Amino acid sequence: MNAERTSPLERRADVHAALADVSRLQIVDHLAVTDASASEIGVELGLPSNLLAHHLKVLERVGLVTRRRSEGDARRWYYSLAVGDCVADPAGGPRRPTRIPQRLLFVCTANTARSHLAAALWRRASGLEAGSAGTHPGEAINPRAIATAARHDLDLPQVAPCRLDDASRPGDLLITVCDRAHEELRGLAWAHWSIPDPVPDGSDDAFDRAVEDLASRVESLAPRLTASA
Repeated sequence: MNAERTSPLERRADVHAALADVSRLQIVDHLAVTDASASEIGVELGLPSNLLAHHLKVLERVGLVTRRRSEGDARRWYYSLAVGDCVADPAGGPRRPTRIPQRLLFVCTANTARSHLAAALWRRASGLEAGSAGTHPGEAINPRAIATAARHDLDLPQVAPCRLDDASRPGDLLITVCDRAHEELRGLAWAHWSIPDPVPDGSDDAFDRAVEDLASRVESLAPRLTASA
């Protein structure tokens, strides 16, 4: 067997070996829906910090998990699921909402870019209603977010940024797409997606990367929520 075929096979074997542990499967299931810090994962799964650190290193080493420093609290690192083509769907049982959501509400700090793009992507992928809000809303949607939506053929309404307290309704399912908002809400949101803020960079590439990251998460979550409805 030549090296070109052996390497992918070896990686698949490494991935399956990493998943041959109940705790690591639980971590992957959890990260299939939400990004989380090590302390959040430990609380959710009841794992001691030393054992959790070992499991996360194993998953990171085989490429199933990545981590990124928080844009809010720089002492935090957020872990994300990063599944390639070696395993079609390792997360066999990711958590579902305890209730059927009436609407998804995507939340960031300023409600000028990421949360609007996430809501637009959700509306394209699902029949469930979606909205957006900010913990400290800005004055207007970022012009580059509007241009990015146009490039990706997304329907992004021209509305003013809205404060979370004013936008939220009973029955909403909150998803934060901003580290600062997630940390400010302290667990109020059902899930957190740690999406780098494209505004400081300001380039088309930065906004396109944000859309691609959001789109992959929306495409993963939408069938699960539809199936639970």
